[in-house]
Parts: sequence; C-alpha cells; structure tokens
Amino acid sequence: MHQLIIQYAFLLAIILFVVMLAQKIRVAYPILLVIAGLALSFLPVLRNIEIEPELIFVIFLPPLLYEAAWNTSWKDFWKWRRVISSFAFPIVILTSSIVALISQSLIPGFTWALGFLLGGIISPPDAVSASAILKNVKVPKRLTTILEGESLLNDASSLVVFRFALAAVMTGSFVFTKAAGNFVIVIVMGILVGIAVALVFYALHRWLPTTTNIDIILTFLTPYVMYITAEEFGFSGVLAVVSGGLFLSARRDQILTHRSRLQGINVWEAVAFVLNGFVFLLIGLEFPVIIRGLGNEGLLPAIRYSAIICVVLIVTRLASTYGALYFTRFISRYITTADPNPSLKAPLLFGWAGMRGVVSLAAALSIPVALKSGEAFPQRNLILFITFSVILVTLVLQGLTLPALIKWVDMPDPDYTVPFEQQKQMVRKKLSMLSLKILDEKYHDALLHNDMIRSIKIRIEAEMELLRDWEKEENISRSDGFYHDYRIALEDIMAEQRILLKGLNKKEQINDELIREQLELLDLEEEKLRRHFSQRDI
Repeated sequence: MHQLIIQYAFLLAIILFVVMLAQKIRVAYPILLVIAGLALSFLPVLRNIEIEPELIFVIFLPPLLYEAAWNTSWKDFWKWRRVISSFAFPIVILTSSIVALISQSLIPGFTWALGFLLGGIISPPDAVSASAILKNVKVPKRLTTILEGESLLNDASSLVVFRFALAAVMTGSFVFTKAAGNFVIVIVMGILVGIAVALVFYALHRWLPTTTNIDIILTFLTPYVMYITAEEFGFSGVLAVVSGGLFLSARRDQILTHRSRLQGINVWEAVAFVLNGFVFLLIGLEFPVIIRGLGNEGLLPAIRYSAIICVVLIVTRLASTYGALYFTRFISRYITTADPNPSLKAPLLFGWAGMRGVVSLAAALSIPVALKSGEAFPQRNLILFITFSVILVTLVLQGLTLPALIKWVDMPDPDYTVPFEQQKQMVRKKLSMLSLKILDEKYHDALLHNDMIRSIKIRIEAEMELLRDWEKEENISRSDGFYHDYRIALEDIMAEQRILLKGLNKKEQINDELIREQLELLDLEEEKLRRHFSQRDI
C-alpha cells in the first residue's frame, strides 16, 4: 500500500509537470500525457502498473461524465439535438457495424460478435480531448456544442453495443430482435433512472438545510448513485449520469446558493483535471503491457490490423459528417432545422475532431480474461492492442493537426454575427439600466438621504458612462488599447491592495479573519476580471 501511494504521488507530480509544459508549448494536455505515459512505461518502477477496469468504470467514469453534463448548455444542446442524436445513436451503430465487417473479414478467427465488441469499444469520440484542443483556438460555438453533446450520448450507445456483443461472445448466441428491443429498453430506462435520482437530489438540495460543504459533497455523491442504481437494474449507467446531470445543471440556480456554485465549480474543475490526467497518463503506461501480451509473433499483424482500422474509423467519421450535412439540407425542406444550409467546412472540422479516449479505454479493459467455460477470452490481447493503438493514433495524429486544420479552414461563426465583446457590452448595459430603474422606482426616497444606496447609483452610472465611451466611433479602433490599460491598472491596484492587507495583518489589533475575507473578495474580483477578458485573449 505504501509503495502504491508513492507511485501515484509520483504520477500526480508528472501530470502537473506535463500539463504545465503543455500550456507552455500550447499543446492539448491529453496528447502530451499519453506520450509521457508511453515514455515513462520503460522505467522499471512503473513497468508493471495494471489498471483495474472497475476503477475506470465505477470511480472515474461517473464524475467525469457528470462534470461534462454539468458544463453543457441545455439551450445549445436542445438547439442541436437532431445532429447530436444522429451521431450519438445511428452513427455509433453504423461505425460499430463497419468495424465489425472489416475486422471479421480481415482478422483470422474474428467472429461477428467480436467485431461488434471491438466496434462498440472504439466508436465513441472523447469530449475531453476535443475540448482541451478547441480551448486554445477560435472555433464556432456550434462545433464545440455538438462535439460535447455527441460525446455525452455516444458513450452510452457505444457501451450498450459493447454490452450486447460481450454477452454474445460469453454465451455463444445472439438474437438480433431481442437485442434490438433490449437496446431501446436499456437506453430509455437509463434516462428515466437518471432523472428519477436527479429529482431525489433536487429535493435534498432544495428543501434540506444544507451548507456549502454539504452541497458540494452531495454533487459528488449524485453521479455515483445515478450510475450504480441504473447498472444494478441492468440499464445504462452512463445515460443515467448524463440525463440526470443535464436535469440538475439546468436547475442549479434553484438548488444551490451563490457560494455553493462558486466553490463547487472550483472543486469540480480540480477533481476532473486530476481524474482526466490519471486516465490519459495510464493509457500510455499500459500500452507496453498490452504489447508484451501479444508476443513477438503477433505484434506485426496487430500493427497492420490497427493501422487499417484506424483509417476505417477516420474515413467513416468524415463520411458520416458529410452524410449528415447533405441529409440536413434535404430534410430541411420538410421540417424546421437549426441550420437548413450548413457550411461544407463544418463536417471537415467535426469529422477530424473524433479522438478516442477514456470510455474506449474503460470498455477495453473491462473485457474478462476468461469465458464462463474457463477458456481464455478469444482475441482479448489483440482487441486491447487495437483499442490502445486507435486511442494513441487519433489523439496524437488528429489532436496535433486539428488546430492547424481549424486555422486553415478559417470557418466564421454563423450563429453569432454580433461579436462576443459587443454581446457582453450589451448585456452589461441592460443590467445597468435595470439596476438604475429599480433604484429610481423603489428606492427614490432612500437615494435622497442614504449615502450607501446613493453610492450604488453613482457606481452604476459610472459604468454606464464607461460603456457609452467605448461605443463611440472614434474609440472602437482603440478599444484593445483601452482594455489593456484598464486591465493593467486594475491588476496593479489589486496587487498593491494585497500588499497593504498583508501588512495590516501583522498588527495585533487587526482581526485575521477580516483580512482573509478582504483577500477572498479580491480573489473574486480578480476572477471576474479574468473571465471578462478570457474571450479577448483567444
């Protein structure tokens, strides 16, 4: 146990170093972590690290899915629901079928059931990898929304395919009509279980006297209850977490206080970062173990099969994205769609962003070593090798080239014709106007004799004047300079305020709790400033 803790502490230190390096060289951290894991696997101390499948499925998967669902915009998700659903269900089944056809034709001893098993494992793209890459480049909002929404749902559908294919291999029988009916039941009931559990936690948050810490702990408990409850009844735990997460996320303002929301976001970001870091590093660490399992004779054929299947996956995804585009143009004549005439550029970017990751890893590692009869599970090492090769190739090849492809395609945002900064100023102006209206109508008398309330009005009027000044035609061209000077001035003021507060804290008569409170307010102000300028820094 002591040695295991030291190993994972060492791995955590490696994760932190690699992520800092990735930020420095502006490369998505999942790519660098997989490469680092591959390099570290040759160290004797890390050579025999084994990944427990249950650790990935039960410990890692529920919180990662829940965090992704929590950060998904329901408004955007619903707007692009048809595209997301098409990639989450029909295209996952199509991809699985094509992989099954190619693999059983190509690989000696590979049955249809094993083909669908492999197809279910490697069909779902990974949202974490795509999001990490897209964060550093400017892309249309719809692309990010569809990628994240697709990955939430296709994880579930691919794992359902995997489940039925695994059952067929284990039992030696497969009835299509029964499997198709069960497929629908597993998905629908998984969604219903997720919403039912979400309603229970909604009630706990809403009507019990919870504190900030209790709220945050409940949010960590929620995905595990959703996942385990659904799986215990034989339904999709992944869809339970996704549906329940979307349900609660859309109602976060009703069930959480402002402090719970602020602290919860910070805690969840840190936890998701560590979990994702471990998973991608472990992918690289585990790859040589899989190679040793194949032996020298089976390595070259396995490399050839993996290369062919990687090409098949990439081509299938690109063909599917363009097929979806032309289908959308056709169906838009008869029903209302979010975009009746999508650009030809979008499918290229969307198709190339199909990196594989966490879910494929978890599914592959969960394949049992032996059948119920006691015989070795057929082609297990080869399936693991192909899966790890697909993850490695798509992450490194597509992940490293995607930013360059995005810049080369240079696709404008068709949804938001008003620049982000103008939208922000418009929203701020409307908020300020509403505030002034409330003060004038409800607090007219208080404004005459209450200096504190009058100070609110003076501050809001000053902000309104600043917004008007930025909108003047002669200042638009100089707005970047204005923003830069504004940011530098505020950062300078806050830095000096921190020095002053730390100096005051040395005095005996000043309460330490008061100083901490003021420093926390400065931290919130700095976070507000960072978020205000984050879009301009892309």
